[in-house]
Amino acid sequence: MRIAFYAPMKPPDHPVPSGDRRMARLLMAALRHAGHRVDIASRLRSRDGIGDPARQARLARAGATTAERLLRRYRAQPAADRPRAWMTYHLYYKAADWIGPAVSAGLGIPYIAVEASLANKRADGPWARGHGATVSALAHAAAIIAVNPADVDCLPDPARVHLLAPFLDTAPFRAAAPHEAARASLTTQLNIPADQPWLLTVAMMRPGDKLISYRQLATALARMTHQDWRLLIAGDGPARPAVAEAFAGVALGRIHFLGAWPGDRLPALYAASDVLVWPAHNEAYGMALLEAQAAGLPVLAGASGGIAGVVRDGRTGILTPSGDTAAFASALDDLLAEPARRRAMAEAAVATVAAEHDLDRAANRLDTILTALT
Repeated sequence: MRIAFYAPMKPPDHPVPSGDRRMARLLMAALRHAGHRVDIASRLRSRDGIGDPARQARLARAGATTAERLLRRYRAQPAADRPRAWMTYHLYYKAADWIGPAVSAGLGIPYIAVEASLANKRADGPWARGHGATVSALAHAAAIIAVNPADVDCLPDPARVHLLAPFLDTAPFRAAAPHEAARASLTTQLNIPADQPWLLTVAMMRPGDKLISYRQLATALARMTHQDWRLLIAGDGPARPAVAEAFAGVALGRIHFLGAWPGDRLPALYAASDVLVWPAHNEAYGMALLEAQAAGLPVLAGASGGIAGVVRDGRTGILTPSGDTAAFASALDDLLAEPARRRAMAEAAVATVAAEHDLDRAANRLDTILTALT
């Protein structure tokens, strides 16, 4: 069937990389893998990051205009060419969907919300209009698909909520060179000693939660100077000066900033490393954590949000209490001292992601949900 797809936070084809964009693209890929035709219905970005009621009013008007235009276009098409479902990915009070409910109602097709969340404390205050629009959209939804299990408790009507495990196309990660070969190739390129454990972090450098995680990581690693290790950081962004400052006094010479690492080269970087480290402050579930495991890299992360849904504590990695940098450092100390344990986790990670988080599994799950609605 044809599906109209919309991501109010950021269009799936937006040039700036992010976990949000990556998940939107994966959803579209899974739907196509299941045999559906998926079109980006609109690229209107509805995010209001500062709580500006006037901006929300402008976005509401722009959304209404866009919905009217889409309805005229769809109604001019033969019935067989019109969308049979509308899917909106990642809506919440800061990024409301001002388009999908009106279009789906006008066409008489199911409205599906993926990775939505409600924060009732925003019912009043500067984001009240965005919150209200999200409440209305979810009330209109024929199905609500939760990717982060932590969101379920705040969603309305459990009968309409369907769980979808975070997923990715595991093929490029399975095809990455074995650890030794990947390590040998990158050692020369990056000029990093091969005989010391490589810790890896893959994350955008943005103010807010990402920067907090970077600072927590720097604090934890400052406790680890008695161990040999190198930290490779793949990521860039507006908070890079603040990130560099956080690591300025940490183990001089052991921190390697790789910049924005190309996505098609990430599998080899994961495969060449020894542990993915990320405190994951206020993280939803972390696509990098899933990618790392798919490439055979154990994960050490903070247990926030839906992280436990992608990292099996004690089996594919280790989770420590969110914000506890001492516990994080202690767990890393143990992992670095036990290479056999890391290898066992790596094997378990590859098998677990392939069995529970692969594109095929997601495609089947999404197709089952859609078939029941249409």
